[in-house]
Amino acid sequence: MKIKDILAQGGVNVSLEVFPPKQWEKLAHSKQVVEELITFDPAFISVTYGAAGTTAGFTAEIAEDILRCGAVPLSHLTCVNSTKEKVLEVIEHLKAAGIENILALRGDIAAEAPAHTPDFRYASELISLIKAQGDFCIGAACYPEKHPESPSVADDLFYLKQKADAGADFLTTQMFFENDIFFRFEKNCRKAGITAPLVAGIMPITAISQIGRSVSLSGCTIPKAFSDLAATYAGAPEEMRKAGIDYAIKQIRDLIERGQKNIHIYTMNKPQTTHEVLEGIRDLL
Repeated sequence: MKIKDILAQGGVNVSLEVFPPKQWEKLAHSKQVVEELITFDPAFISVTYGAAGTTAGFTAEIAEDILRCGAVPLSHLTCVNSTKEKVLEVIEHLKAAGIENILALRGDIAAEAPAHTPDFRYASELISLIKAQGDFCIGAACYPEKHPESPSVADDLFYLKQKADAGADFLTTQMFFENDIFFRFEKNCRKAGITAPLVAGIMPITAISQIGRSVSLSGCTIPKAFSDLAATYAGAPEEMRKAGIDYAIKQIRDLIERGQKNIHIYTMNKPQTTHEVLEGIRDLL
């Protein structure tokens, strides 16, 4: 089933994200995580690709497992440091496996690799290529507080519009921790003529160590309410875990109650945490 059709049905849609292992011997554990997440009946499950496509093979294999289990997979695909030929191989593999949904990303730039190849510079180019290869549903990423590399919010919206115009059927946000930021971003998107459905990305922060990495990867703002929470439980890991889950629950509940029906949880491959978050919003589903 195509994700654009799921989102068009209305109602609350909660999707989940997993990441594949970097080593073959850990693949069985990742598949076990997926099996547990499928029991939560998500709208779809996305599978990440890894920096510079380092887990490309595992991504496709896990996506195929999700499909075999009767759930809807969203296979990430990056183009940075890749070639058109390699990307076309992956697209053909996904098509042959019956995977209909692709999240098209530029991807993280590996420190040891060049910033781009002559084949690809932007995600919009990848979207156009996928669009030409078959009847895929294509998702793209967006940043409520702008991409860290964008010089301004206006520039970021300009490039996001290019992705939408190239054929992106829906847009999933990077994590954010203040809902007003999301709703302001949504308003700016509509003003810019970006009409694709937005899926709000939420990451439950259950450990102090996650905060710095989250900020560095996404450029997101940590609001005072969350900073105070982290300071309060800095020396109490289990209490911090519970507080982080509670924060995510409250954030998702507020989003849904304010009209945002599409929620994407960055699970960090933690089924128990995901289960607790979902239990906290069960009455809204």
